[in-house]
Amino acid sequence: MKNLSFCTLFLCAFLLQSIAQDKPAQIKIELDDRVNPWNHLKVNNAPERFQFAIVTDRTGGLRPGVFKSAIPKLNLLQPEFVMSVGDLISGYTDDEDVIDKEWDEFDSFIEQLKMPFFYVPGNHDYINDVMAEKWKERLGKDYYHFTYQDVLFMCLNTEELKRGAGRGYIDDPQYEYIKKTLEENKEAKWTLIFMHQPLWDQDDSGRWEDVEKLLADRKHTVFVGHRHRYVKYERNNGKYFILATTGGGSGLRGPRFGEFDHVVWVTMTDDGPILANLMLDGIWDENVNTEEFYSFSRPLINNPAYQISPIFAENGGFNGGKLKIKLQNDSDVPMESMLSFSSNKDLWAVSSDIQKTISPNSVEIIEVPIETRNGQSLSSTDPISLHLTNTYRAEGKADLVLTSTEKFAPVFTQTIPKLSKEIKIDGMREDWEKLRFMSDENSYSESNPITHKGNEDCQLSFDLTYDDKYLYVYAEVQDDKIEAGNGASTFDQDGVFVLVDARPKEESIVGKGGRAFWNFLLLGASPTEGESLYHWKDRYPTDTKIKCVKSEGKYSLEAAIPVEYLDAKAGGSWQDLRINVIAADSDFSGEHLTQIYWQPDWRSKANVMGAGMFKKE
Repeated sequence: MKNLSFCTLFLCAFLLQSIAQDKPAQIKIELDDRVNPWNHLKVNNAPERFQFAIVTDRTGGLRPGVFKSAIPKLNLLQPEFVMSVGDLISGYTDDEDVIDKEWDEFDSFIEQLKMPFFYVPGNHDYINDVMAEKWKERLGKDYYHFTYQDVLFMCLNTEELKRGAGRGYIDDPQYEYIKKTLEENKEAKWTLIFMHQPLWDQDDSGRWEDVEKLLADRKHTVFVGHRHRYVKYERNNGKYFILATTGGGSGLRGPRFGEFDHVVWVTMTDDGPILANLMLDGIWDENVNTEEFYSFSRPLINNPAYQISPIFAENGGFNGGKLKIKLQNDSDVPMESMLSFSSNKDLWAVSSDIQKTISPNSVEIIEVPIETRNGQSLSSTDPISLHLTNTYRAEGKADLVLTSTEKFAPVFTQTIPKLSKEIKIDGMREDWEKLRFMSDENSYSESNPITHKGNEDCQLSFDLTYDDKYLYVYAEVQDDKIEAGNGASTFDQDGVFVLVDARPKEESIVGKGGRAFWNFLLLGASPTEGESLYHWKDRYPTDTKIKCVKSEGKYSLEAAIPVEYLDAKAGGSWQDLRINVIAADSDFSGEHLTQIYWQPDWRSKANVMGAGMFKKE
């Protein structure tokens, strides 16, 4: 009786412990009966869910090191196990010493995994009788199955009879095995098939069509490799995936081409597998950036290792010149610089590609001739690009690679005439004659193609002048439908903005739109009813005058900026300014917003060095 009581108590304790283990963990937190800073507390941790990973083709154009790099990344991800879809070694030989050597190398990678790995044969692993026997000697079964959490995993051999690319085959013995396995696992909530070749996409695949008939009424998903290009199919009441590569030959043209190195992260749910394709170059451990590397890289990242001196068009024309580039290595290791130039119909760089190694803590000046096509003189031109890659190789550290692109063209400087009559800042056009500058159909814009119809929808024009006390700006926007005064900020409704960079020319030319009101002045207004809405008016220089008015089909901004401010930014009597003017066109109650720039957005990749430069007349 005592033994029975003890066993009963033990069994009860075991059952209670098992129940406790099966119960999902819950968040324990104090609740407020009014409102809480979270959406709900239903943790996404159902006991029936689990995660596993899939690796795909390593060979068939083996790129050394890629698959090996996936192993520590899989250990970071901590899947419950890892599946494969074949082509694990290069193979295609009957030399047993070579075969053993290749399998020993591959197995040395797998030994580092902290979770089970399931082998599947591909044509590179099983191409001839010698390799087939070697598989069986080292690994045993060439097709098999297992179950986990009521999910049936079937690992098949598409190289069973006919072997080689496009010759995948399921013969009678394997078909009978598949049929028997499926019958014995009728209650499986999902069936997952792993094999190498996409048998559904070739002419003669043996009994595969019969296998698909067995699968048609089951919840199932099929994973294969072989083609080295990711494609998803929906067929036979299931989803079929050709996976990309984990080191096999690939053009690596990116996701839209299905060409990339990845591991597949699978979360198994009652509704089927959820896939996440994790690019190998996007998986990093906790040492992705350490304090030591941060100390090394931060000053190099924050301070560009190059300075470009623009070329100025003299007397309004350009027929060639030299672009001066200063390469500055402020580190204690060598800097390898690669410079590559684009060209266009007007301009080309005589030295299209340049490689330099800059010694630690040193500077080198490069002069690159920029010539016009056929030597003609230009009054305007599209920009060309300079692509720079600077690589720092520090012993014991990962390479630091910094890339950048600069667009440049000869700087065609506009003039600002001196005022010939008094200007009243009232937002009206009367004090201004013809406005010299305007947007056109080719202006730089960030537009919605549904609502923006070019100049008929919104057009910007402006001009500048000055006297001894002020710089005067007048900007006018023609707009077919003015939407302002909706309570939004000036950036989110119809409005006009004027940017004035009065710093010394060598600074303003290379400015990239950072730190408004510090590096440059930003004037802006929206034409609301009554008193217009001005953008951050309290930050304008003392004595700035500004007025925005609206009339039928248009609105305007007129401003006077104190010369005292310009002189302070220039560090003396101002001579040059860099200007940009922007019109924001709101349509459909602010749902569609177009921004039209007279010159490219200084903050964008389209920015052209020195675009929008003016000088005193």
